Amino acid sequence: MEHRGPLVLKCCVLFLLLNGLAFRVSQGQLLPVVDDRGDSTTSYRLRTYIVHVKRPEGARLLTRHELKQWHESFLPNTTLDSGKRRLIYSYREVISGFAAKLTPEEATAMRSMEGFVYARLEVTHRIATTHTPQFLGLSQTGGAWDSGNEGKGVVIGVLDSGIWPHPSFGHDGMPAPPQKFKGSCIPWSGVTCNNKIVGARGFLEGEEVIAIDHHGHGTHVAGIAAGNFVEGAEVLGMAAGNASGIAPKAHLSIYKVCFDDVDCPDSGILAAIDQAIEDRVDILSMSLGTTAATSYYFEDAVQLGSLTALRHGIVPVTTAGNGGPMFNTLHHDAPWVLTVGATSTDRRIRAKVKLGNGEEFAGESAYQPDSFDSSIMRTIVYPGEDHCSAESLKTIDVRDKIVLCSAGQTEEVDKGKAVSEAGGAAMIIMNRKKDGYTTSAEAHVLPVSHLSYEDGSKVLAYFKSQKSSSTATIIFGGTVLEQRPSPTVASFSSRGPNNGNILKPDVLAPGVNILAAWPFMVGPNASATPSNPTFNMISGTSMAAPHVAGIVALIKNSHPNWSPSAIHSAIITSAKDTDSDGNYIIDEHTNEAANVFAVGAGQVNPSGALDPGLVYEIDPAIYPKYLCSLGYTTAMVELMWHESGVQCEAEKHINPWDLNYPSISVVLSPDEVIKVSRTVKHVDGSAETYRARVTAPPGIAVELSKQELQFSGPDKEDTFDIDISIESLDKTSRPYGRGKIEWDSGTHVVTTPIAVEIGF
Repeated sequence: MEHRGPLVLKCCVLFLLLNGLAFRVSQGQLLPVVDDRGDSTTSYRLRTYIVHVKRPEGARLLTRHELKQWHESFLPNTTLDSGKRRLIYSYREVISGFAAKLTPEEATAMRSMEGFVYARLEVTHRIATTHTPQFLGLSQTGGAWDSGNEGKGVVIGVLDSGIWPHPSFGHDGMPAPPQKFKGSCIPWSGVTCNNKIVGARGFLEGEEVIAIDHHGHGTHVAGIAAGNFVEGAEVLGMAAGNASGIAPKAHLSIYKVCFDDVDCPDSGILAAIDQAIEDRVDILSMSLGTTAATSYYFEDAVQLGSLTALRHGIVPVTTAGNGGPMFNTLHHDAPWVLTVGATSTDRRIRAKVKLGNGEEFAGESAYQPDSFDSSIMRTIVYPGEDHCSAESLKTIDVRDKIVLCSAGQTEEVDKGKAVSEAGGAAMIIMNRKKDGYTTSAEAHVLPVSHLSYEDGSKVLAYFKSQKSSSTATIIFGGTVLEQRPSPTVASFSSRGPNNGNILKPDVLAPGVNILAAWPFMVGPNASATPSNPTFNMISGTSMAAPHVAGIVALIKNSHPNWSPSAIHSAIITSAKDTDSDGNYIIDEHTNEAANVFAVGAGQVNPSGALDPGLVYEIDPAIYPKYLCSLGYTTAMVELMWHESGVQCEAEKHINPWDLNYPSISVVLSPDEVIKVSRTVKHVDGSAETYRARVTAPPGIAVELSKQELQFSGPDKEDTFDIDISIESLDKTSRPYGRGKIEWDSGTHVVTTPIAVEIGF
């Protein structure tokens, strides 16, 4: 028997919605329609706007097509003069709203419509291993691969530049995807699904486009997160070994949102998250950075979409950004995302510089040709501080000489191409002061050594003292391991403090010279078009984030019922703030102990994260109150929460630091005492007693209400308070302080980092 009740109800809902809005729109004058070239009677060019509208009652009953019709009813008309549709995306889950082509006048006119909430111009985002599984201790007996079952049955959604067919994405030994997963490789994606790649879509201007990767970034990060095992991986003979991702048995669902020169529009990011929610992925890995500063979370598609994803049980993982070493450069500081900074590993691809005066300096390069005669001392030339642009090389004779080039401004490999085309024999890359000690082992086209700022400055001083009589050579040393100190914070890794009393980045992960899948040949025989599958080593927080996404997959397999916040907590409280020698992690910008806003909780610790002992959980329902505490208005919170009923003015006041976050970050004034409360849940199967160990920031008093926490079994909770105040500081004291609370049971050590910013 046919059940017609729901269908009749849906039709009535749609009729009332469209009819009511059509009447309101008809009362206003329609604005001129312009095509996407900007030709019109108006001087304004069409732009993409993200438009938020109130979610009407009964909207959940509408199909996607019906919801699209509802959203189109807000527009002056549905098509442009060119015949293209105005509506780019109609969002169902990620926000209540849509993306559309509008002029500024049309966007302004929309404000008077009932149901309209907010509209903004689209922001474009930018994209921001053989050894790291061993470096992180995954593959050792009893390590995270064993207890996390290599991520089997977990689906990682990757938002990036797509994917290229590669042995890293073969399905040997892969189980079928979980039945709950609803995604697929759509026919026009260009990607064939197997048990490794279980979904693939592209999102550009409202069109379903191919998900093939023509840049390489997306292929690389997907390989880091969940690449399968590949024997004999290497880059130009360097860093050879068996490659795999962090969760080699996890599945990948690919959402291509970055195009052209890796531009990643907001509208596509929101559409991809919307689809990923519908597909029921477990994790979102988003190595995407913003190109413009944002004041509110809802102005950033990654953070806005991640809040909805979290409410659907998805764990969002993203990058801190590559804006270091300056403070306040961090991209994603929302408490509902895992924000990851970048560190070096203990591996170096050595390319040593030897000067004519006998001095030697250890640099790096992945291209180490046997044909280069290191016994020949060649003349050094320096084209100035113009970063070895092709123009700067025209003013001097570089033929058969070693060229000094300053780092930055352009890609280092492109500098090498310019030097090679000008006839140079080799190149020495000298870091700028901001680059510090972070060097890259890239696939160059000629012999290169990339030096730290300190060493590069000495080479430049030698050249300036000797002029035309200065000479040098490069001596290749291949791959060396167990280099100290390690890990260290990459100079480019973005730092806090952030704007919401949340310590960011959350954790650090390997992000320097990371080897993973790549679509193109690299080095002197590089190809601009995809060719035989190969590997490449690149650096960035983009490489760090998928390491953590892979670790989340291991945790999801081991603890399938844990909430996103429990997983978030496990990763933070198990991280290590010391290096392999037991010293505080070094900042490669200064070569000194890193600041808390560079380190966060420290280097991610997979084995510890799978067995954390205690976790700090956050009920997502508290986030509206948290947003209110940051000064958000009721309308702003409703925009992000998609529900009415929030009244910031009437809500009981909470402080931003009252969020049950696994780290603590406060701004202290003289004579002020800040009281922080935290609740922990016991997730171990046996009874345990934890005793407190406090390391207070210098000059800061940290007092606990309890020195001991006792748990009789799993899922038991306990709450403790922390009073934080200034004990003894003066005007010469550092403005930032780092401390921690460690709860030690003898079996587990649960660390809560403390960051204190001093406001005199």
